[in-house]
Amino acid sequence: MQPVQQGANQRRFSCAQITLQPDHRSRLQARAQRFAEGARGSLVGKIEKDGTIGAMHNQNSSRKGAELARAIKARGHDLGFSAVGIARAQIGIAGERLRQWLAMGCHGSMDYMARHADLRCNPQALLPGTLTVVSAALDYKPAAADPESVLADGTLAYISRYALGRDYHKTVRQRLQKLAGAIEELAGPFGYRVFSDSAPVMEVEFARQAGLGWRGKHTLLLSRQGSWRFLGDIYTNLPLPPDEPTSQHCGQCEACLTACPTAAITAPYRVDARRCISYLTIEHDGPIPEPLRPFIGNRIYGCDDCQLCCPWNRFASLGDPDFAPRNGLDALPLAELFAWQEDVFSLRLAGSPIRRIGHRRWLRNIAVALGNGPATEESRRALALRTDYPDTMVREHVVWALARLEARAKRPT
Repeated sequence: MQPVQQGANQRRFSCAQITLQPDHRSRLQARAQRFAEGARGSLVGKIEKDGTIGAMHNQNSSRKGAELARAIKARGHDLGFSAVGIARAQIGIAGERLRQWLAMGCHGSMDYMARHADLRCNPQALLPGTLTVVSAALDYKPAAADPESVLADGTLAYISRYALGRDYHKTVRQRLQKLAGAIEELAGPFGYRVFSDSAPVMEVEFARQAGLGWRGKHTLLLSRQGSWRFLGDIYTNLPLPPDEPTSQHCGQCEACLTACPTAAITAPYRVDARRCISYLTIEHDGPIPEPLRPFIGNRIYGCDDCQLCCPWNRFASLGDPDFAPRNGLDALPLAELFAWQEDVFSLRLAGSPIRRIGHRRWLRNIAVALGNGPATEESRRALALRTDYPDTMVREHVVWALARLEARAKRPT
């Protein structure tokens, strides 16, 4: 089974795996080392004989850096990014907050988050010579069935809006690569590496520093254009001038804390993954804890409640066409999806981020949703057909769901 990756959707968790990606890491590291000094010499300056540093302190070099930054942002917008900003490759206090979160065990079974914490906190470990981060956002809000209506219909499957269309990893990565190519046209050869939820990177923190928005109390990046955005980064060795961070605009609002079905947002700016539906239905590989199952409702892949309730999302724009719903996933019956055999699952979800969880977790999640839905004959028949499924975990969830429906059917109407 492939490791599950998610997060630059700005999803609740940046579930990044440290793997050698198709961005040719060794080539880029060599490139970074080769051009780091050249970039610093041409744009920043050099140490003079008397020991003083002539580093972008003269008006001419500052002007050139600002012009390059503006040109980079313009190219980013031309490529479809909704926002582009620049941050220093320093995470500051965010690193300590991450370590505190890990120490509390809030990452659940996502052990790689603890294993790779040092890499996440040190951009130079992923790309030697990194000086600045180009942070980019891509809107994904789809023109789909009304989410509130789907959530209210216990016979339908609710899938997180970010996963209804094309796998965001591919779209964001391709756009970032094109932006990196555009930067090379503007500045000449430089060292860089692009990330689309593909390595331990503090996407939200860099986006915050780059002025793309602020960190909402649900821990996602939030802006005046809402939170339905994927994030991606380009680590570079270019000494670009950083943007100013945006001020907070959540005020006293705690709608996201109240809306969370499982009370996973335990305090403003803190999420306990062990209770989060996105974690339970995507990242978690084992049985879903029974006390939390009823609160999952009909959510079979992820959860959007903390975004659906956010006042700022009233101003969100429709996203890139790549993320338009495929195969009617925005409002399909649970029983129909539960009947998919593994080959159908793989075929229908080719090119979708959902495919990463595998057929086993797919069936587990839908069994829980069927158990939370109305006690219809169709639901009971769908579950009964899986009682002899070879996987023990799936069978246990099916038995639980059938018992729930049986108990519900016996209740006086």
